[in-house]
Formats: sequence, C-alpha cells, structure tokens
Amino acid sequence: MSLRVLYLSRAERFPEALEGFLDAVPGNYLRRCDTPEEVEHALQRGIVELLLIDADRGFDAAADLCTRLKADPFNSVVPIVFFSREHRMEQIATAFERGADEFLSGTQTGREQELRLRMVLERAARDVAVNPTTMLPGTKIIQLDIQRRIASGEKFAVCYADIDSFKEFNDKHSYHRGDRVIWIVSSILRDIVRRLSHRGFVGHVGGDDFIFTLPVEDLESVSKAIIDTFDTLMPLQYPREDRERGHYLAEDRQGSIRETPLMSISIGCVTNVHRRFTHPARVSELANEMKSYAKTFPGSLYVVDRRRDVRPEGAVAGRGGTRERGSK
Repeated sequence: MSLRVLYLSRAERFPEALEGFLDAVPGNYLRRCDTPEEVEHALQRGIVELLLIDADRGFDAAADLCTRLKADPFNSVVPIVFFSREHRMEQIATAFERGADEFLSGTQTGREQELRLRMVLERAARDVAVNPTTMLPGTKIIQLDIQRRIASGEKFAVCYADIDSFKEFNDKHSYHRGDRVIWIVSSILRDIVRRLSHRGFVGHVGGDDFIFTLPVEDLESVSKAIIDTFDTLMPLQYPREDRERGHYLAEDRQGSIRETPLMSISIGCVTNVHRRFTHPARVSELANEMKSYAKTFPGSLYVVDRRRDVRPEGAVAGRGGTRERGSK
C-alpha cells in the first residue's frame, strides 16, 4: 500500500516526529508545497490521500485553504491534518471550525501523533467510501452533493453514465484491462467536468457506473465533450483489426458468441428545470431510468429528461427524453 501526501510548509524539512509514520508505509509519495495555490494545483493534477499543513507558518492562509477544499466536492474527501510544534488552543479551534480532520500539537507524543494519523486515514476510507480503483467519491458523497444542490435552489443536472459493452470486454480481456478502462473513464469525467464546469462534481457508483452533477447550463458542453473524448480514446483499447471492423466476437450474458460492438458511453440526464426534487433518492432513480433509456440506442449519446411534474392540459408524455449524440 502506498500513500500520497502533500505537505504545506515553507520549512524544507518534514517534521521529525512524523517521519516514522511515513517510513512505515512502503512506496509513499511526499511532496512539499510552499503555498496554498501550489497545493490546489497539485490536487487538480492527481490523486492525493492526505494533506498535512504546518500551522506554525502562514496559518491564516492555510485555514482559508482548508475552508475552500472542504467546500469543494472534488477535494472534500481528502483528509486535512494540521501540525504545530506548540499547543495554541485558538489555532486548534479555528482549524476544526474550518473543517480540519485532525490537529497534531507539541503536547502529544510521537506515538500518539502516529496513531492519530492512522485513525484519520482509516476514517476517510471507511466513512467517505472512496472507490479504490478511481479514488472518486462513492454513493454517500454523491447523495450529499445532490441534497446540497436541492437545498440551494439552483438549477442543476444529475447525469448517470454507463459504459456499453463493458462486461464483454472485461470477460474477454481480463479484469486488469477492465480496471484500466474504468480508470480511463473516471479520468475523462473528472478532467472534463473540472475544466468545463466550475461547480461540477463526479462520483463513482460502482463498476462501470458513474454520476456527475453540475449547473444545468453546463450540461450540454460537458456531455458532448465526454462523448467526444470517450469515442476518441476507447477504441485504442482494442487491437487494430477490431478497431477497423468496429466489432469483435465475444460471449454475451446468455453465453452465446456474437458480434459485439466496441464500447460506447450512455449518459442519462435529469434536471430540476421542469421538476421539483425533494430527495436525492428520487433524482438518482430518474437518472438511472434515463440511462437505461439511453442504452436502447446504439453508440455513445446522452439523453435529457424533458418531462414535467405537471403537464399542460392535453400534453402527452414522450418516451422519456431528448437524445443527443454530442458533437462529431
């Protein structure tokens, strides 16, 4: 097991009292950052499992950073631990008020600090339910994000993404290559949502199912970019002859050998433009329904639920939504 740690401090040397903790974790990765901006840049560039903050240098800026990260759906899952060589109660109280997960001070022994760090990481793994393959937030955090958007009154979209023909690929090429596909898709979603939607969020339901939420005005551009990127990168996971044919022979769910198309992505989207949501479970149910509807069409596409809670007199319900293939 490796551990990817960021350490915010202007001091060149990592705290001696904490070196034993990292030494006990083989293959750990430690990066020191001089400024909060450098930390945020590092978080955008890759997966981080622990943020340690030197409270003795630039505490006010570090506390502001903690507030921003805990308010960010992408980074709120990263455990934040402050460290001080002194015991300043005012700093400790402020850090916890800003969302810190732990505060290590000079009154604690090295052994106690090590145990506290281990407990922080165990709580993060247990309570946050981050998916181990993609390091994206799981169902619990997805539900919290949807609930927060409902409470805010904003116009938002919840999109359920599923990889078509993934099981056949996984069965033929092994779970190792299947996990790589899952990781690639998670990177596509995370990078595009971050780039095109300032207040977007991505979660991993499990398997090849993902959910992303974002302001409704970002729905079209994000969905089209995801489809374009997926359709560009995913054929590269196949041998050249399969790419040229556009299909390959594989066993289906009934055990029969048939021509199987290359993987595509289906995205089902629901919004509160014409609906009023009160519970995240209902939103997830409708998004899953729209995803299933999207999968009835070949190729990569997204569908948007245009139905209303109350239809005008004489209106007729449609099949479920408007389908879009994205820009080509």
